[in-house]
Amino acid sequence: MADAPLQPEPIEPLEAELDVLAGADEKEQARAERSSETALPAIQFRNVSISFDGRAVLEDVSFSVNRGQTLCILGRSGVGKSVSLRMIMGFLQPDSGSICVEGQEVTSLGEEGMRAIRKRVTMVFQNGALFDSLSVRENVAFPLRERGGLDDDQVNQLVDRLISLVGAEDVMEALPASLSTGRKRAVAMARALAAQPEVVLYDEPTTMVDPIIARRLGHLIQRLKHQLGFTSIVVTHDTRFARQLADTVLFLHKGRALFFGSLQDFLGSDDPEIQQFLSLDAYLLPTE
Repeated sequence: MADAPLQPEPIEPLEAELDVLAGADEKEQARAERSSETALPAIQFRNVSISFDGRAVLEDVSFSVNRGQTLCILGRSGVGKSVSLRMIMGFLQPDSGSICVEGQEVTSLGEEGMRAIRKRVTMVFQNGALFDSLSVRENVAFPLRERGGLDDDQVNQLVDRLISLVGAEDVMEALPASLSTGRKRAVAMARALAAQPEVVLYDEPTTMVDPIIARRLGHLIQRLKHQLGFTSIVVTHDTRFARQLADTVLFLHKGRALFFGSLQDFLGSDDPEIQQFLSLDAYLLPTE
């Protein structure tokens, strides 16, 4: 039986609280500056290639994701899914091709230029990448304190709201080492939100979590899209998760983009590699 469409759970709008992270004038100016960019893809790859130790990981890959959409990158292990995210963040450089964030070429930027990009694009790593010596509360507060401009009461109110959003109220004072994998990822999402990004990159968010936690993370990604208009790129091997989230799909096979298009066209593809990949879903447990 096909999964029921994912319905985002209602939440109180976060816009007013997130606007506290920047002054009203600064926020409005930034929106005005980007108004002319709305027709540009949020993220665009053009003929990107990268190799490691002489082995091609990505070859001539092109795709894009529009503002406010969710792109799921699918494929077996080792086909360059996570590598794509790391190139967007500037942690890796392609051998050739172009990577643009809202029209700005990032492959030629230095570290200072990439710091500006990382204020608009953030990544939720597979391991959470939390600070081991800081509590959940302190981890989420970290980007708020780094940014500055907020007093302690404002920071605490925002931290409480963000932790509540991801359902981690009961572990606010816990250290990351005591958390399950799913909880670590949820806290990492709260910390990513505190940075007030426009694009969020998720690296295998459902790996090593049970179906219930996976479904909860899926709900949260959808809620961020519908409530705040976030643009998301989700790297996953989980086709059920992708069915719930994706507006568009990129399917990587042997380093190449075998498919890029709508979720509906992907599911209806008669390509034997895609059909074989989709058939693996039959071995997954139901999500509810």
